[in-house]
Amino acid sequence: CVCGGGGPGGSENHVGSLVAVFAAAAKLQMEEENPEDRIVFLIKKAKLSTMKGDVAEADLFLHQALHLAQEAHNTQAISYIYIQMANLSYIRGNLQNAEKLFKAAMTSLVGSGSQLDDNALVEMSLKLASIYATQKQHELATQGYRWCIDTLEEKLHKQASEPLPAEVVVDTQLLLGLCLDSFARYLIDKQQLKLAQSMYERALAISQAVQGERHPQTVLLMNDLAAVLDMTGQQELAFQCVSTALQLARETEHPHEHILLNNLAGILLHRGDYTGAKRVYGQALRQAEEKQDKEAIQHIHEGLAELGARTQSV
Repeated sequence: CVCGGGGPGGSENHVGSLVAVFAAAAKLQMEEENPEDRIVFLIKKAKLSTMKGDVAEADLFLHQALHLAQEAHNTQAISYIYIQMANLSYIRGNLQNAEKLFKAAMTSLVGSGSQLDDNALVEMSLKLASIYATQKQHELATQGYRWCIDTLEEKLHKQASEPLPAEVVVDTQLLLGLCLDSFARYLIDKQQLKLAQSMYERALAISQAVQGERHPQTVLLMNDLAAVLDMTGQQELAFQCVSTALQLARETEHPHEHILLNNLAGILLHRGDYTGAKRVYGQALRQAEEKQDKEAIQHIHEGLAELGARTQSV
């Protein structure tokens, strides 16, 4: 009796499986032995750990990779690992460590020949600005946001005489939009609403031109602009803006339609349309509860409380 054959070709399949196992083992051994491959291997493991939500394990793998990269004097790998470690600290809310790592990554990139207007450097500068904003270091935050915006605008302006690859132009435009959006949110927190409105208008124009009117980010920026218009007492413009955004959200099945509905309800409330506000708040609440969006639910209840207070005083 021949066991495990499974018919003609069974033994060949068994041999093939063994070959595959040995090949995988040999590859793993090679990655273990070759420092360059080992660095890549550890970075991949860190990414997998991050995807699984195990950031502590990811941080451990990145530290191991950094040690090997420093021993091998691999400046490109060192810069990349610093960036990943900084992003990890940023996500975890360890802002002081993230600041230190972003600065180390930027120093490494500049030392290896990167230009100051390199998008990777600007993106890290933007994160530093947001860290300073969170830490209430307002002068550093404002300087950081403005440096990012000015640097990218100058880069796009220069490309008329020094053409950049098309994909770099698009990436630069989108990064500029992100900087304007982030600065606008900071300005709202500082109650500099007119300047925030200007930033949102510029960010929206970029998103419309580069990504199109129906892109999810364009719709959200339109909603954010409507919110600022409402804050500055421009309820009619705010209503028009959020209505357009909501129509696009419905046509594209936007995942954050409930957030737009909440904004519309608030604008209706401030226009004195209490009946309309109550109806739209109800729609927003149902959708938010379906999506289990706790933060949105809280905001909607705050809006309903304001509505209740206003109707009682009438």
